[in-house]
Amino acid sequence: MMSLTLTRLSPALGAIVEGVDLAQPLTDSQQQEIHQALLQHQVLFFREQDISPRQQRDFAARFGDLHTHPIYPQHPDAPQVMILDTDAFDLKDNAIWHTDVTFIETPPAAAVLAARQLPEFGGDTLWASSFAAWDALSDRLKALLDGLTATHDFTKTFPLKRFGLTPADREKWEQTRRDNPPLSHPVVRTHPESGRKGLFVNGGFTTEINELPEEEGAALLAFLLAHQARPEFSIRWRWQAGDVAFWDNRSTSHYAVDDYRPTRRIMHRATILGDKPF
Repeated sequence: MMSLTLTRLSPALGAIVEGVDLAQPLTDSQQQEIHQALLQHQVLFFREQDISPRQQRDFAARFGDLHTHPIYPQHPDAPQVMILDTDAFDLKDNAIWHTDVTFIETPPAAAVLAARQLPEFGGDTLWASSFAAWDALSDRLKALLDGLTATHDFTKTFPLKRFGLTPADREKWEQTRRDNPPLSHPVVRTHPESGRKGLFVNGGFTTEINELPEEEGAALLAFLLAHQARPEFSIRWRWQAGDVAFWDNRSTSHYAVDDYRPTRRIMHRATILGDKPF
């Protein structure tokens, strides 16, 4: 019997979860229920959660091994938790539809984002379903896309001119570049658990479609990015103190609205490693 209460937010994706305290270790039953809810709804929201960075790390680690981001700073109490602080970084590149860390061979399966300091208003985050975007395409376009691959490049979101301003930052950037050369993922990804298909290109890291001439590929990629951003595939979350979001990175993209400057906004993210897309 379900011990959690789920409130669905839209036909495409999203649900609010009640009945669990994320500051406490999950039982096996709770972990299984949350996992199944994530597969069904793609992004889950938990209100009024008072969790420390270590507790956030421990919650995320129940769902897989954690990724340490090569560029963003790490929390001193939990190095697997990255800090997104507008006083430390210009985060304008998050104000684009993107899927996290697709520049590695095994992009994250999921991520847990906790609100730490919020502006008085603004700073919402949108999530969109790649399943819904795929399902809405015509059969002829689906046939064209299935089997194509696209290049994903770390430098599209992390250019040297913005992330190599000091000698230490430049050294970190250059090491990350050596460790993460451009690589290819399928344009259409099959979810390893549900078997559903979804688009797997994003504005943050996808640079080209490999099997098409440059101009044709650029036009098709531009269409797919615009198509994924249609409102009917997405939800918009208005953050409150104590909110935690948990999303499936294999089947969603998201957009952090950059409308609150010069107010400070601090978020903490724990990222769960995934597997090689197919």
